[in-house]
Amino acid sequence: MRDSVILKKSKSFALRIIKLYKYLNEQKHEHILSKQLLRCGTSVGANAKEAVYSQSKADFTAKLFVAQKECAETEYWLELLYESEYINKSEFDSVYEDCQELMNMIVASTKTLQGKNNSYPLSPNS
Repeated sequence: MRDSVILKKSKSFALRIIKLYKYLNEQKHEHILSKQLLRCGTSVGANAKEAVYSQSKADFTAKLFVAQKECAETEYWLELLYESEYINKSEFDSVYEDCQELMNMIVASTKTLQGKNNSYPLSPNS
């Protein structure tokens, strides 16, 4: 998993979220929703990275499920920011699409994990 697409995409996504957070704070003077977005949007990658150093398959799976939940929460905050008109449709569509792509990858991985007994689907050996 050290070189996995999920790690790369989640880090890239976190950097987009950080930029969006800065924009919302500096240009829109929005501090509450953007802080929530920052926390969960960067947490996706942090939990995926933690999974690399998991102690067991159960720990690995748990970390990926937390990443999945954080991704779902990120979708929620993005929807609120759009519906409250802090971000426009093109800004929303772009970042939301990235979020959904990341979610689909994580969901596919967790489904694979639940179907296998002995190996991690994202490890370099599988």
